[in-house]
Amino acid sequence: MKTGERDWEAIVDLIERVLADDDLLPAVVAAVRSHVEESATLPVSDITGHTRVLLTAAGRAVAGRRAPTEAELTVVEQLAVNRSRQGIPIDVVLGSVRISERAIWARTRELAQAAGIGPDSLLDARELYDDWADAVRTRLIRAHRDAPRTHDAWDRDAESMRRLLEGGSVAALTAAERGFAAGAGLWVLVPRPGDTVSTAAVRRLTDGSGAGLAAAVGDTLVAVVPGPPVFRPGGTKPVVGIAGPVAAEELGVAHRLAVAAVPAAEATGLSGAVHIGDVAPAAALISRPDLAEALALRHRTAHLELGAAAEAVARTVSAWLEADRDTAAVARILFVHENTVRNRVQRFATVTGIDPYRTFGAISAWWLCQAWTADS
Repeated sequence: MKTGERDWEAIVDLIERVLADDDLLPAVVAAVRSHVEESATLPVSDITGHTRVLLTAAGRAVAGRRAPTEAELTVVEQLAVNRSRQGIPIDVVLGSVRISERAIWARTRELAQAAGIGPDSLLDARELYDDWADAVRTRLIRAHRDAPRTHDAWDRDAESMRRLLEGGSVAALTAAERGFAAGAGLWVLVPRPGDTVSTAAVRRLTDGSGAGLAAAVGDTLVAVVPGPPVFRPGGTKPVVGIAGPVAAEELGVAHRLAVAAVPAAEATGLSGAVHIGDVAPAAALISRPDLAEALALRHRTAHLELGAAAEAVARTVSAWLEADRDTAAVARILFVHENTVRNRVQRFATVTGIDPYRTFGAISAWWLCQAWTADS
């Protein structure tokens, strides 16, 4: 007899309690290390991470009454490749999985009895798990067999970051593998490329604490941390783009936003740690060079009419808008007379037809001035 919806809710709750059991994971890891000789040479954190990802993937599949997704199997493949690189035979990998299964289901039966869940419902869950496990074992064997046999240097952090930034189920399982709490919001930090000061600031948030992950993506360091990043006041304030908090599945999007926050912060004169939410309009404008080009083309005649004065006018109008139209402040910054600032703003408005005193006129004016100065 198949389990009804209400009874299945009890099963899902049971699965969540098993996965949340603080004693289960250490017990499983200890059993693997004591019964599988080859595993004793691996770091505890490595075994813990891979055990956690398999537990999480199995729990998600059984709770959803489904087979493993291709994304989940991709993560399983990486587990097999990692073990191959470490010289761990496939029978040892499968033996570790079997030990984990026995511990998991022993705990599940214990909790099911206390929760009043009948044997039929538990059998339905076990059948689903067995179907999941068969698919996982097949993929483990194939990936381990096909993995390169050269045990070259392998950067686990870089591989984990790649999977986190892929987003979706792959990121969720990788977050579990790296020990990020399920359901916790994650933050992405990106320094300015090539800025050693900002890179060092991001690195300090993860080094030694074990709370976050930092790895190079191309030529830029990227960090993922489980709490709001805090920078100590004082000293140099490097530009660091921040996005979050987001679920692990959304880390790919958050990374793109954090990257966009860096030039947006620089364009608006901000420094230090800058959240994308604080520079969203500027980031949106900067990320659309096609529209900026269309805007500049629309006002090409105005640019030609201004001639050699175009750059000075553009920088003045841009500074004036960023200073909330404070003419006196801009005059001091640019070392010119206040009337010069007024005249340049008026000249810009006349030749372009853009009214910088109106909301959308100010946006267009600032964007056009950025395009003009970028080309100078």
